[in-house]
Amino acid sequence: MLTKIDQNRLDQLFESMNEANNHFLGYPFARDFDYSALWRFLGLTGNNLGDPFQDGYYRVDSREFEREVVRFFASLFNAEADDYWGYVTNGGTEGNIYGLYLARQLYPNAVVYCTPDTHYSVNKGTHLLGMESVSVRSDQYGVMDYDDLLAKSRLNADRPAIVVANIGTTMKEGKDDIARIRETLRESGIRDVYVHCDAALCGPFAPFLDPKPAFDFADGADSITISGHKFIGSPMPCGVIVARKQHVERVSRAIKYIGTVDTTLTGSRNAFTPIVLWYATKQLGREGLRKLMIECQAVAGYAVEQLNAIGVPAWRNAGALTVVFPKAHGSVKTQWQLATDDVSHLIAMPGTTRQHIDSFAAAIDANRDATFLLDSARDALEKLHLTDQVI
Repeated sequence: MLTKIDQNRLDQLFESMNEANNHFLGYPFARDFDYSALWRFLGLTGNNLGDPFQDGYYRVDSREFEREVVRFFASLFNAEADDYWGYVTNGGTEGNIYGLYLARQLYPNAVVYCTPDTHYSVNKGTHLLGMESVSVRSDQYGVMDYDDLLAKSRLNADRPAIVVANIGTTMKEGKDDIARIRETLRESGIRDVYVHCDAALCGPFAPFLDPKPAFDFADGADSITISGHKFIGSPMPCGVIVARKQHVERVSRAIKYIGTVDTTLTGSRNAFTPIVLWYATKQLGREGLRKLMIECQAVAGYAVEQLNAIGVPAWRNAGALTVVFPKAHGSVKTQWQLATDDVSHLIAMPGTTRQHIDSFAAAIDANRDATFLLDSARDALEKLHLTDQVI
């Protein structure tokens, strides 16, 4: 039993987290989910040990539901029915490192190409796996510069290429084109190519964008990772990795004492998050994901309008949920938990409302001198021609 002091601390922690949960705009986490029907599973010692497509000796697991989650996303990403494999990860970082691991096993001497807008987990992965990487320029919208990819890949035309394509970069939600990446590498004379797609944010709704970005297996992806706690929403981080089965078979090895094969990055794996994602995908389906996307896009467009109306030069990539504006400072940045690099952004995730946007815009309007140097920020954006971008 907890002491009264410890119980008070626990209660205070909940109140603090709950308050913060109502005031974040800078991070891509959905907050309108309800998984109360699943809480009974938290009293079990669930563990999805080993490969999700094989039943091992330990039976307090949710592998059956995990397989259905993988099938849902494999179908969403146009994987061939007999050539895919996947599992539920603990988030996008694990998915990116796993994709790099599969790629390295196929092409040990390859060069990894990625942009400065790529998630930091990719650099972590190349370091852990001892892989050589080359930075390819990206444009002001966060999209890969294919001319620079051509120039840099030609310098290593005698070696295989591993490319990390972004479908929704962290700060600007830029989307790379896998078909164009493969075309560029063919022009370089490189035939051995592996393309890993980091679709952490946009993967669940990218198939419904018009025009649809070239990012899935039909477009030439070898592996695709998403985050489950972002657009879909989850009380704890999780994700899904889907890869071509042939790549996974290279890393598979039998582990006698668990009665299955070792194919995943971690051994013990969460049995609760596959149930969460199963529950969400069953409730939403494809049409539900599409409707969520449209609702979020409308809020993102509203945010651009409201910020522009008070003199903040905000913009977003076409169809994006991410709204980019000059670097924020002070209490507004802290209160609304704004992710900030050379720019700041807000992300209109499921659960973000027009009321959130109104409150945010009002906070900026009341503290504009402390939040922005608007004149210099506007000048900088005009130099980049960002005012011409589709919003």
